[in-house]
Amino acid sequence: MMEKVMQLNPIHSRHHVLWVFIIVHFSLLLFSAFSADISPRKILNGEKKKSCKVELHREDNRVFIDNGLVEVTIENPSGHLSGIKYKGMLNVLETRNNNNNKGYWDIVWDNEAYDKLATQHVKIITETDELVELSFTKMWDITKDHGSSVPLNVDKRYIVRRGVPGLYMYGILERQEDFPDAHMYQIRIAFKLNEDKFHFMAVSDTKQRIMPSQEDRDESRCQVLAFKEAVLLTNPTNPQLKGEVDDKYQYSSENKDNKVHGWISDDDAVGFWVITPSNEFRTGGPHKQDLTSHVGPTALSMFVSTHYTGTEMDVLYKKGETWKKVLGPVCMYLNSASWDEARHYRKALWNDANRQLREEIQSWPYNFTASEDFPHAQQRGEVNGQLLVRDQSLDKQLMQAKSAFVGLAAPAYAGSWQTEGKGYQFWTQTDNTGRFTIKNVRPGEKQDQLGYPYIRSSKKWPYIVGNRDSPAEFFIPEPNPTFVNSILNHDADKFRQYGLWDRYSDIYRDGDLVFTVGVSNYSKDWFFAHVPRRIGNETRATTWQIKYELQEVNKAGNYTLQLALAAASYAEVQVRINNPDANLPHFTTERIGYDNAVPRHGIHGLYRLYSINVPGNGFQRGNNTIFLTQTRCHDSFEAVMYDYIRFEGPAV
Repeated sequence: MMEKVMQLNPIHSRHHVLWVFIIVHFSLLLFSAFSADISPRKILNGEKKKSCKVELHREDNRVFIDNGLVEVTIENPSGHLSGIKYKGMLNVLETRNNNNNKGYWDIVWDNEAYDKLATQHVKIITETDELVELSFTKMWDITKDHGSSVPLNVDKRYIVRRGVPGLYMYGILERQEDFPDAHMYQIRIAFKLNEDKFHFMAVSDTKQRIMPSQEDRDESRCQVLAFKEAVLLTNPTNPQLKGEVDDKYQYSSENKDNKVHGWISDDDAVGFWVITPSNEFRTGGPHKQDLTSHVGPTALSMFVSTHYTGTEMDVLYKKGETWKKVLGPVCMYLNSASWDEARHYRKALWNDANRQLREEIQSWPYNFTASEDFPHAQQRGEVNGQLLVRDQSLDKQLMQAKSAFVGLAAPAYAGSWQTEGKGYQFWTQTDNTGRFTIKNVRPGEKQDQLGYPYIRSSKKWPYIVGNRDSPAEFFIPEPNPTFVNSILNHDADKFRQYGLWDRYSDIYRDGDLVFTVGVSNYSKDWFFAHVPRRIGNETRATTWQIKYELQEVNKAGNYTLQLALAAASYAEVQVRINNPDANLPHFTTERIGYDNAVPRHGIHGLYRLYSINVPGNGFQRGNNTIFLTQTRCHDSFEAVMYDYIRFEGPAV
């Protein structure tokens, strides 16, 4: 244990490279006293903790694992999950689908090709009364597979445990040095549930409702809106849903919140839940947004995607580089409501799924997995520290950083965790004193990651727009009543309503946004996204103005405009000072971003920070105006979102 003031210098340890500029005391430990385990579940529908032993049965083309609570059927040797029998339901999955379209892994790779990772061999890893673990594998062969399947060695694992109404799944994916280049844009597990049974979806405490059916998205029953994912239900099978919008991106969630979601069968009072107890195998950090459940009924476990980041996510795997990663385990949990809970069975099932989530988190990392590539608790480390911030504009003393996200990710440049798509990440939040503990860290070289550190040059200038929270603090308009999704009625989800980009043109019909510092309120007067303005059938570039008054100007000094963006999609922001007609802008971001956060109903994509130097002779005593022009306007989705804007005086 040691305590030390650290600057921007690398500190090497056996397993980690920590880049820090904080006071931190830390210890990297490999410990053996802790052993994680999962006690048998308390099943809602009168099921007893004392349960049957786990049994394995094999047929020529199928494998069955039965623990008396669930019976899991896996196609042999493809490794596709073809059946889950639970309670009186012979199959929780959609029986009318082919076996490769029920419960399956898939990867979107080069040229948007799909590979469902069908395997060629099955092996029994563990077979006891307490647990069965199976491995379905395929080794990539350049002579047979080149161009037809993703260049990847695949090991798909299934685990069924005694007393657990569900199953665990994880994958071990590997690339060897001689494998050809490949992009892997998306890696996930998908579950297509029984369409006749599962109609009620729950993604969070507030996002829950009866959902449209897959049939309702047929062209005879809906109107496709600005893009194929978004439809207006015109003749749904459930008349109560008529006039609603459905879009799978409206149900997205940030990694830090995407822990449990799923579906309920009202006929059977049965729930199917995807539980993710750790984010270590996900990419993009705690705020990366991704899909959850959506119409199908479909439930997803997302590991890698370019959603809300675009092609800036590092998903290129090059020849000459070796790579191996364990994705998961994730838990597919089933529950059922008892008779005395019949009136409130949805709430009971949701609450029980969250109880199970807490139990899975407490038991992480699992100690029942057999792969040597998944370290158990005694093989992992821990990082303890304290985050202190030096902001001389407020206080010369170091200040404790409360509720900050601190993480470990692959070594690279500051902020690279947002687009890091290949390695593991470990995150936590500081407490009220700035202290933090990152537990269960896998061995390997990693770099400490923080949010957006910068030093203010002067204490005279407050934030003029925003406060480094998110664009959700800005003005989010009411949706067009023609395009409402009732699952998003909660204020926290308001930004996910369809068509908010067009509301800018409705509100600012006669001219663009003007914000006056000291008079305007950014929660009411600053539109959440800087989008083009629609005039008739045209979309036009928009110029926003920030008006402010300077009591004095240091003509010889340098001022700083801190321009923090929360999202950008095929956009360009040009900055002009006091002269909107200047041929050349004082600053331009040039064309940036692919995150598509606006049409995908996100409140942010990738974060960017520009510190713009402005000579004092560009200002005048009295009234001044900053002009922000978003120049791109081929469609309504070429846009940026601002995180905050801050104007700083010369250093003192």
